[in-house]
Amino acid sequence: MPSIHEKAARLRALHTDPDLLILVNVWDVASAREVASASGCQAIATASAAIAASFGYDDGERIPPALMFGAIGRIAAAVDLPVTADVEAGYGDPGDTVSRAIAAGAVGGNLEDQLRPIPEAAAAVRAAVAAADAEGVGFVLNARTDAFLRASDRPHADVLADTIERGHAYLEEGAGCVFVPGRLDIETIRVLAAEFGPGRLSLLGLPGVPPPGELAAAGVARLSYGPLPQGFTLGVLGDLAASLLSGTSMPDRPAVGSS
Repeated sequence: MPSIHEKAARLRALHTDPDLLILVNVWDVASAREVASASGCQAIATASAAIAASFGYDDGERIPPALMFGAIGRIAAAVDLPVTADVEAGYGDPGDTVSRAIAAGAVGGNLEDQLRPIPEAAAAVRAAVAAADAEGVGFVLNARTDAFLRASDRPHADVLADTIERGHAYLEEGAGCVFVPGRLDIETIRVLAAEFGPGRLSLLGLPGVPPPGELAAAGVARLSYGPLPQGFTLGVLGDLAASLLSGTSMPDRPAVGSS
């Protein structure tokens, strides 16, 4: 098992490697082990909404933090790969949250700005980075801005300018990369990648976002999928349940973990 310092160094290097870092988000040990065993998997990312749902909570920091960190810890202990954890907006204390994430075995994490005023959001990033530095781990902070995700009817140029300003503020405070979820077109993506620099732009793989090959060519460092894999998995389970309940025989597929 690699040390936490080795995992942190590996996660940081994956952001600057020529290949796009693709992260298929997980929510428990079973999903983490299944994703980790897939060919090409180099790191594991958790999804806060998916973990919350697995415990019966809505997204948005409604899950008790102890449950979230417990789930992150079990996932990190179950795989040899670097784990980056979605810790929402920091549960009221970004510094303490990053310390707890590192104690659980994570070597990276998402931190949402929730469109708070830039000085306040930048201060949260600063606190998170300081906590990671105090732990002596090269934690990769994926600072998320919701500017495009919550754009509503704002003019595109205004949203883009806001995103750029926020991203630069977070990078200046020590964030490893800037996470910009939303259905972005390729021209916007190119602008953001050029603004933030190599290895700095992180996107969410929503339907309608350009394919990974195009994103890599545009300068994107990292692509993750949030709670979408869980939703897809539960959809398959629902279809299977309906089929079995209608009297269909069980399909011939190996059980999870038996391959």
